[in-house]
Amino acid sequence: MSDIIIGIDLGTTNSEVAIVQGGQARVIEVDGSRILPSVVGLADDGRLLVGQAARNQYPLYPERTVRSIKRRMGEDAKVEMGDKAYTPQEISALILRRLKQAAEDDLGQPVEKAVITVPAYFSDAQRQATRDAGALAGLEVVRIINEPTAAALAYEVDQAEAKTILVYDLGGGTFDVSVVRLDRDVTEVLASHGNNHLGGDDFDAKLVERLVGWLEAEKGVDPSGDRGAMARLARAAETAKIALSDAPYARVEEEYLLEHDGKPVHLSLELDRSEYEAMIAPFIDETLEAMHIALEGAGLTVSDLDEVLLVGGATRTPLIQQRIEQELGIQPRSEVDPELCVATGAAIQAAVIAGEQVARVLVDVTPYTFGTSALGLLDGEPYLYTYIPLIRKNTPIPVTKSEAFSTIDDGQKAIDVKVYQGEDPDALNNTEIGSYRIEGLSDVPAGNVIVTTFSLDINGILHVTSREKRTGLEARTTIDNATTRFEQEELTEARERLSVLIDGEAERVPEERRERVAAKALLEKAERLMDGASPQDREDLVDLAEALRDALAGGDAAAIEEAVNALSDLVYYLES
Repeated sequence: MSDIIIGIDLGTTNSEVAIVQGGQARVIEVDGSRILPSVVGLADDGRLLVGQAARNQYPLYPERTVRSIKRRMGEDAKVEMGDKAYTPQEISALILRRLKQAAEDDLGQPVEKAVITVPAYFSDAQRQATRDAGALAGLEVVRIINEPTAAALAYEVDQAEAKTILVYDLGGGTFDVSVVRLDRDVTEVLASHGNNHLGGDDFDAKLVERLVGWLEAEKGVDPSGDRGAMARLARAAETAKIALSDAPYARVEEEYLLEHDGKPVHLSLELDRSEYEAMIAPFIDETLEAMHIALEGAGLTVSDLDEVLLVGGATRTPLIQQRIEQELGIQPRSEVDPELCVATGAAIQAAVIAGEQVARVLVDVTPYTFGTSALGLLDGEPYLYTYIPLIRKNTPIPVTKSEAFSTIDDGQKAIDVKVYQGEDPDALNNTEIGSYRIEGLSDVPAGNVIVTTFSLDINGILHVTSREKRTGLEARTTIDNATTRFEQEELTEARERLSVLIDGEAERVPEERRERVAAKALLEKAERLMDGASPQDREDLVDLAEALRDALAGGDAAAIEEAVNALSDLVYYLES
């Protein structure tokens, strides 16, 4: 390969390097991982540390370690590392040099050119600082491209139809939202808005505040003056933040965090997702406001958008995805890894400059949403079968997601867990694919927490587990071929529907089977109406439903027809 051009995402928290080979974009591993922490440090003996090694030493030696340097790009300032001070360009160059080296090791030849991404709102000074950093690292920066443009390329590299896309990019230290127009070979940023001091780092800071507050209240000690302790708290907060993206709880354990009055101080605290979401809600509100400002700047409305793309590791926070969908009425796309899609897009742009052909990025995703049911609000009213999605469609697999549920009765000893596939907010309108019962729950007041976990593996096998949080009591089920089974069932049903239209007894669905299918659907509708019916109507529904079930069990065609007619009349009356 001649005239190699690599793509680099120089991020606040993490950085990545990618290349296009054989028409496919590939993120290159650095030190065994596709993500290089954007951290630089000096070891005890003065050796340079870049990436994970520097990140690991930060809690112990923050004075010899620099992180989040992207926030300082373009400033006429220096940062201390050890006994010397360095410009942001110099620190960034060390990160770029490590990425360059990893690409050369992977490709087996020198690399001298790169496309580097920056936030769309970066000023000329910040862009020039990025170019300078590239030059210091021994790279000719052939092009600086906006991160939303790179993300759009990663998703829509071979897009034939014109689309208007909103790119929501929330990384470790920076946020921007851009309205992008894709039309064949042209990718144009119509408008952007953002904040270069808003990101996952701020989420971490809120969690650190919570941890410091706990230490002050429970241990009578303020760790703020201890740089080592604060660095450990920052690391613990980031770990908890990541855990809360997939689970409803995260435990923070830091032994011997510091000393107070000659005694060691230990930190042991459980954080829950709802508490964390309340902390970061103001930040998310700011990003949602920025979406509308960007749309206004582009002269567009929400109805003009075709898609919303999520970029940046912080977008894994479930609340962000939920709020965007509520605000725009569009389920955001995140099937391309939000931490890798910008580097992938940069590599695609690099390949285009080099004259190479590029194919669509391939990602294994689930084509369906999987969830369970619980008491919640549906159309503003309490409803026992509200659908609670845990794994949303187009989520990359394998994936594991957990959610916390609570008992609704005092002394409740058992819970029936039903597993559904579908998109309807009413779980009963989706397809039930499995169920199980967890029994022997603790004799405690209502509110006993049950954590339910959905794990979908690369082979489409769905593992569902419910665990009583206070005791660890578990129940589980496994559903084979969860992502493919309905394709076959839908195909069979379609064939049966079509066979009704085809002459010939061999391919015709038996009349008796069609009647049974219709009767079953009628029974399900009757069950949904029972909760909202008056006592008298509910009693009539129960009686008529039982009569229909008895008729179906007996196989008497005349009795089935009579029971169906009677129940249909009552259902029609209650629905009208």
